[in-house]
Amino acid sequence: MRRADRLFQIVQLIRGRRLSTATWLAQRLEVSERTIYRDVADLQHQGVPIEGEAGVGYRLGRGFDLPPLMFSEEEAQALVASVRMSQAWQDPALAQASQVALGKILSVLPPAARAAAQGMSVYALPMGLEPAVQRALHALRDAARQRQRVHMAYQDATDQDSWRTVRPLGCFFWGKVWTLAAWCEMRADFRSFRLDRIRQWEALTGPDAHFREEAGKTLSDFLRHVAPPGTQALLTEGS
Repeated sequence: MRRADRLFQIVQLIRGRRLSTATWLAQRLEVSERTIYRDVADLQHQGVPIEGEAGVGYRLGRGFDLPPLMFSEEEAQALVASVRMSQAWQDPALAQASQVALGKILSVLPPAARAAAQGMSVYALPMGLEPAVQRALHALRDAARQRQRVHMAYQDATDQDSWRTVRPLGCFFWGKVWTLAAWCEMRADFRSFRLDRIRQWEALTGPDAHFREEAGKTLSDFLRHVAPPGTQALLTEGS
């Protein structure tokens, strides 16, 4: 890889993560950590607002952006295939946004690359989510984004009903099944809820509707809680 290409890739990798260590960058680019330190220093000298330092990690300063990217035919085809497959398992708003974003990307491609991408012979049949699950997905991912508590009725695998007030943390897709990762205030612990078993939900309003991140109750804490080999806990019932 040419050095100019490597510098470009470093910026791309850093901009795609909250924090990127030199070790991680070196592994991705198959170079030494010393090379990463030198390249990052050169980028900083050239005015790229990379924050951080060796031994801690790097991130891009706010407001920095790059000109529109160009994609190879294979990369463009991968984008088209990914959007086609994912749209069947998204809620309508997210599926529409995916299609619009893809259209913007395709519009800046050279004609040959655009034609190759649009002619990609990979398709996904529209046999995805039930309307009720689509509505739940839309509402719950929005509640997670806004850190808004949700009161919901849930029916577990044994047909037991319960009402929960939860802090939505994120929605996870498991190939036909979506789950909501949440902090359950009734159980005072993390729980996962299958969206197809959520019977009713209501985003709370008022002074206590929104929650702040608290140590031990965040999405990062949840992911550590269910880290391999326990990731299957994501599909367990919210008992």
